[in-house]
Amino acid sequence: MIPSTTDRVPAHTADEVNRRIRKETESRVRWYEARPWLIGERLAELDREWDIERALEANAATLALTGIVLGATADRRWLLLPAAVTAFLLQHAVQGWCPPLPVLRRMGFRTAREIEEERVALKALRGDFRALDGKAGQARQALAAARE
Repeated sequence: MIPSTTDRVPAHTADEVNRRIRKETESRVRWYEARPWLIGERLAELDREWDIERALEANAATLALTGIVLGATADRRWLLLPAAVTAFLLQHAVQGWCPPLPVLRRMGFRTAREIEEERVALKALRGDFRALDGKAGQARQALAAARE
């Protein structure tokens, strides 16, 4: 069975790594709770944070291009590298796992969803969603707040 897009990376990550990533996120949010004036800076950092997908894509592209250059200039056997890399990238797209995934997750790379959870928590701490408290029928405003 093919896991959902949001669940595929955590499903193929060791439980202790998922717990560590979650605890680090919770710890950061608690830290900013005591320093709300710094939340804007943290949100800007989150905008620049590379998620696991971007890191895997950059890694795959680098290895594939290296294999192509070496295959064209040094030895044709290097062309096996881009073939393997693209096969692993396809495996990741379908299953959510590929060889560099465990290493990158242990390094702390998060999914886009994990990053977004921190972003929404910080915005809630900052009070970005207070205008919606207790008001029904404000779907448009709720979506606008979530997109900010």
